[in-house]
Amino acid sequence: MPSVFETTSIAIPITFVTKTSWDAVRETLPPAQRQFAAASAYSAKPGGYLALPAPDGAIARVLFGLEDEGAKSRDLFRPGALPGLLPPGTYRFANAPHDARLAALAFVLGTYRFARYRKADRPEVRLVPPEGVDATEIDRIADATMLARDLINTPSNDMGPEELAAAAQALAAEFGASFACTMGEELEKHFPLIHAVGMASGRAPRLIDIGWGNPDHPKVTLVGKGVCFDTGGLDLKPSSGMLIMKKDMGGAANVLALARMVMDAKLKVRLRVLIPAVENAVAGNAFRPLDIFTSRKGITVEIGNTDAEGRLVLADALALADEEKPELLIDLGTLTGAARVALGPDLPPFYTNDETLAADVARCAAKENDPLWRMPLWPPYDAWLDSKTATITNAPSGGFAGSITCALFLQRFVEHAASWLHVDIYGWTPSAKPARPEGGECQAARAIYALLSERYA
Repeated sequence: MPSVFETTSIAIPITFVTKTSWDAVRETLPPAQRQFAAASAYSAKPGGYLALPAPDGAIARVLFGLEDEGAKSRDLFRPGALPGLLPPGTYRFANAPHDARLAALAFVLGTYRFARYRKADRPEVRLVPPEGVDATEIDRIADATMLARDLINTPSNDMGPEELAAAAQALAAEFGASFACTMGEELEKHFPLIHAVGMASGRAPRLIDIGWGNPDHPKVTLVGKGVCFDTGGLDLKPSSGMLIMKKDMGGAANVLALARMVMDAKLKVRLRVLIPAVENAVAGNAFRPLDIFTSRKGITVEIGNTDAEGRLVLADALALADEEKPELLIDLGTLTGAARVALGPDLPPFYTNDETLAADVARCAAKENDPLWRMPLWPPYDAWLDSKTATITNAPSGGFAGSITCALFLQRFVEHAASWLHVDIYGWTPSAKPARPEGGECQAARAIYALLSERYA
């Protein structure tokens, strides 16, 4: 996507104000502009926007309200509302927002429009990069974020396993990465859980495999849940629960976004991306409750619920990834409603037993305004996975601690990786916020990219 940034000395200034700073800023304005602000009843409330006129009728300055420094909650992406408010033109920040780098990123992300099926003109606004802000890095992150949004927003009739594989292959080709797909008999033989989940669909399941980077560099493997549509299988979802299930490949979209950032930045890693791409459909050959399958790792899995399919496809992919003993193994998936009940749509939980990794993830999440919250891999709950007829069940009865038991299920398939991180994302913004339109969303990828940039630059 073309960059929003432009270097020029002719740009309309945007002045950020708060309730506390507004009186002082108002006194610096020319009398006519001060009077215009008063006549407009401008109060510098967060998100408050006002274009001040020049004597010739052009825009002389834009005022935009932010939260006070001491506010209980501050939205560091609030400047992302500006592209939807500003007339066409080139702008610059006249003073510092709370975080100039995040404000610039939010400005760029605020120009996103999903226009595949209807006309949606992108705002014709440009921004002079704030001093000290790396515009190339902002573009790198924004382009990857928009890739994730586009993939998730595309409806399942145009984003099945084959189309998801094509998107992954295009990304691999762009950066000279290897690409492979395992399908058919080979998938059934080597990845039986992935095959079981996807076998009822007329759209063949597959395992996508991307490799990039110097083999001598530390191995970092990303695994993303690619359930392109989830009916729930024979444990059928109600219509309300099925409505936005095109987003159930959000984990795949986000690991592709993260991989794009890593490859574009040329981080010093040996990157591998694994995406089990399936459609959980209903047909005469669909897998059933109480069926038992032997996973790639040899663990037998009883199907307690066909709607707990995401952990099944991730399990086989994680087992493959773990065989290489990577330095860091990361999986992302839109996995449990329990995570949403506990933390809502904007705050995905993450799990790891690596204390250093946990602290770094939390710090990077805060720094990047990409919120994450650590939840425990609570050992006493591991017994809930026990099955009377197989090694484990994919859906313990009782309904308690659903996100934790999902994480514990996946942990059974990770044995050799030096560090493992699991993130239970939502991948969707239910109602629009500045820089985050309603629809598909990139979650956790920016925080993890910041972490990888620190470790492997």
